[in-house]
Amino acid sequence: MTLAVRPAEASDAAACAAIYAPFVTDSWVSFETDPPDPAEMARRIADYGASHGWRVAHGPDGVIAGYAYGSPHRTRAAYATSADVAVYVDPAFARRGVGRALYAELLPMLKDRGCHAAFAGIALPNAASVALHEAMGFAPVGIYREVGWKLGAWRDVGWWQRLL
Repeated sequence: MTLAVRPAEASDAAACAAIYAPFVTDSWVSFETDPPDPAEMARRIADYGASHGWRVAHGPDGVIAGYAYGSPHRTRAAYATSADVAVYVDPAFARRGVGRALYAELLPMLKDRGCHAAFAGIALPNAASVALHEAMGFAPVGIYREVGWKLGAWRDVGWWQRLL
C-alpha cells in the first residue's frame, strides 16, 4: 500500500474521530468512555499539532488510514522534554505499515522540537501495539496493574519508552 503521511488539519477531525470511536466504545485500548466528536478531535489536533505534532496517513485515494500524535508526558517543568505518543489505525488498514509510517515521521519531529524521550502507554493485552512499539525501538519500562476499570474488568497499562 502506498501511503502518504502529512500534518493533520482540522478537516481531518471527522475521519480521526471515526477511527478512534471503536477503540473507545468497543475495547479497553482507550481509557476514555465517551468518544470525542469531530469538534473535540479538531481541538486536539490543533493543540497537540502545535505543541508536539499530529500526523495522518492516507492512501492515494485520500482516505485517512490512521493517525499518530505526541502530547505532554506530564505538566511539571522538568518533564518538558518528554512526550507521550499514541497511534490509531483504522482496522481496515491494519498490518499494512501505517503505524510504522506514522511513527517514522512523528518521532524525529518530536526530537526536532526538543523532546528527549517518548512514552507509550498500552492497555494490556494488546499484542499488535506492543509489537509495533518494540519494532519502532521502544522498550518496556513497567506496568501499572489494575489502573483502569473498563468493560467490566480491571485493566493494566504497560509503559514503553524510547529515547529520541
